[in-house]
Amino acid sequence: MFDPTIYENVKVVLEGAVYDLDLAGEILVTRRADLIDLSSMSRTYAIEFTKKTYRPSKAEINLHVHLSDLAAEILENPAASPGCTLEVMLFTKVNQPELECPVIEKQLRMIWNHRPQITQQLSFTFDAKSPSCYNNQITLSFGRKIDESHIDDFPKLIDCAVDSLTWLDERGG
Repeated sequence: MFDPTIYENVKVVLEGAVYDLDLAGEILVTRRADLIDLSSMSRTYAIEFTKKTYRPSKAEINLHVHLSDLAAEILENPAASPGCTLEVMLFTKVNQPELECPVIEKQLRMIWNHRPQITQQLSFTFDAKSPSCYNNQITLSFGRKIDESHIDDFPKLIDCAVDSLTWLDERGG
């Protein structure tokens, strides 16, 4: 039998930390997925949540590991530095992207202490008239692999995600 991988250890702690906030009544977990991609032999864990009272914005934390990292760890390759990637995604709506998106980015940079790279992707449902509301998918990427040594950072990461949701909802997202 194999020892749990970095991915499995990090996933368990991340899931527990999010569910602790759900149990405390601060957030509501709305979806989770634990996926294995058989074509690339990669794994992805995603957990989505909103503020406890219904709000239009939601957050999703994604943990991903590639086959190369899993193999390096299981085969104990001393030349490799196995780990996982973690992204936080925020979903909200905007009416005037040219005005709102720069404000969103500025505020998120302050909440997250200028650490992650922030990208915003807009979409809308096509119909006969021009869009009056856009879906904004905001991705926060940290640009490095994580492992068990980063577990102590999870409460702060989740708090920042909750603070981001609070701000997005208060602005009318």
